Amino acid sequence: MKRIVFGTDGWRAGIAEDYTFEAVRYCTQGTAEQMLAEGLGERGVVVGYDMRFRSEDFARAVAEVLAGNGVRAWVATAPAPTPVLSYSILPLKAGGGIWITASHNPPTDNGFKLRSAYAGAAAPETLAKVEALIAAAQDRGDVRTMDYDRGVKEGLIVEFDPTVGYMEQLARLIDTKPLADAGLRVVADPMWGVGMGWFGRLLSGGTTMVREIHGERNPLFPRMERPEPIDDNLQDLLHEVRMWPGDVGLATDGDADRIGLVSEQGRFINQLEVYALLAYYLLEVRGWRGPLVKTLSTTSMAFKLGKLYDVPVYETSVGFKYVAPEFLRTNAIMGGEESGGFAFANHIPERDGILAGLFLLDLMVKQHKTPSQLLDTVFGLVGAHYYDRIDRQLDPADKPAVVARVKAAKPTTLAGLKVERIETTDGFRYLLEGGDWVLIRFSGTEAVIRVYCETTRKDKVQDLLNEGARLAGIEPQS
Repeated sequence: MKRIVFGTDGWRAGIAEDYTFEAVRYCTQGTAEQMLAEGLGERGVVVGYDMRFRSEDFARAVAEVLAGNGVRAWVATAPAPTPVLSYSILPLKAGGGIWITASHNPPTDNGFKLRSAYAGAAAPETLAKVEALIAAAQDRGDVRTMDYDRGVKEGLIVEFDPTVGYMEQLARLIDTKPLADAGLRVVADPMWGVGMGWFGRLLSGGTTMVREIHGERNPLFPRMERPEPIDDNLQDLLHEVRMWPGDVGLATDGDADRIGLVSEQGRFINQLEVYALLAYYLLEVRGWRGPLVKTLSTTSMAFKLGKLYDVPVYETSVGFKYVAPEFLRTNAIMGGEESGGFAFANHIPERDGILAGLFLLDLMVKQHKTPSQLLDTVFGLVGAHYYDRIDRQLDPADKPAVVARVKAAKPTTLAGLKVERIETTDGFRYLLEGGDWVLIRFSGTEAVIRVYCETTRKDKVQDLLNEGARLAGIEPQS
C-alpha cells in the first residue's frame, strides 16, 4: 500500500485504486492515535461526508475505527457542507473532525480531511505527526475497529444533525430577512454537491426567488469536469442567469466551502475579484476593522484595500492549513484564497461558501447595486485588475524535471515587464513592475501544474500566462 501523504487540504486519491476502505481505516487509526496523544480523544471526533460515491460508507468505516480506539465518533446523519460540519466541532466541544470529501476534485476521487478542535484545517505540523502514525500502523498492519451497531449501543458512536447549530450561528452573523424580502432573482448551482437546497432555504419567505440547477446527488458531476466553481465548469449557470434572467448566480463546490459568483450579465466574476468584493463589504458596509489574510496566489487588490482602510494584510502559502493558523494568530476579519474559499471573523477559521454567498447578496442589497456595478465600485478604489490561470495535467514522475527547469530559469522580464523579484515560498512567483505577478505552482491535491497571473494591464494577461507556461515547459493557452 502506498504511503498516505496529506496535500494542500487533506489526502485525496482515486477511488478503488489508492482510496480504499483499508486506506481510510489506516488514516483513521493514525488520526485516533494522534488525538489520544494530544489528550483530545476523550472529547470525541465529528465525522461527516459529502455526496460522492460511497462517501457515507467510508464515513461509517471511520466511525468504526474511532470507536475501536475508544474515541467517540459524532456522526452526521446526512451529507453536509464542510463549513456546517466544521462549525459543529465547537458546540460539541469535540477534539476535531474528519470529513470524507474530495471537495472540487474529479468524480473519480474521494478524500479525507482533518479538522482541529478550533474548527479549522489541521496545521502542517499536526498533519506530519498523523502521517507518521499512519505509516507506523501500515507497517504493523494494525487497525482497531468496533462494529458500528455495537459502537452505537456502547455510546461510542452518536449520530447527530449538524445543521441545527450552524443555522443558529448564521442567524448571529447575518439577518437573512432583508435578503429574502429584496425581490432578488438568484440562480443557485450546488454543482451536484452538498450545497443543494441551502440558498433556497435561507432566502425563503419573501419576494426573493431562488432557482436551483444541478440540485440532486450525482457523483459523476455531469456537464462539468469537476465540481469546482470556475468559469469552465459553470456554463450552465451562466446560461441560466442570462435566460431567466437572474440578478446573480451563486455556485458552491462539491463540499460547499467555496463560492463562485456570476453577474447579472451572465459573466463569471473570478475568485480574485470576489476576494476584493468581500473585503470591501466587510470594511465598508459592515465597518469591520482588522487584518486581512490571503494566500500568495490571490489578489494584490487586498494590499490596496488594506492601505485604503488602514488594515494590515498577511500573506501565506496556498492552502487553508496555512491560512487558518494565520487567521487565528492575527485575529483577522477575513482569510481567503484563489480557489474561492473565504473565512470570516466571529465564525470559524474555515472556508464557508454558504456564508460568503449570503455576504455577497447582502452587499448587493445594502448598496442597491448589481454585481457588475459593485465590481466597478471596487475597481474605482483600487484600479482594474485582470486574472487568469492555466491548468495542465502533470505526471508526478515528471515533477522533478519541471522543478529543475523552472529553478534554472531566471528571467529578467516577462512579456516585456521587468521581473523585480522571484519568490519560491510555494512554487515560483515572479513579482513584476507595477505589482503584477506570475506564479508557477504544483497543486497539492491533484497531479496538476498551474500557471497564474494577475495584472493591471488587460492586454498582458495572455502573454504573461504563455510566458509562464513556456518557463514550465507546458503547452501555452491558445
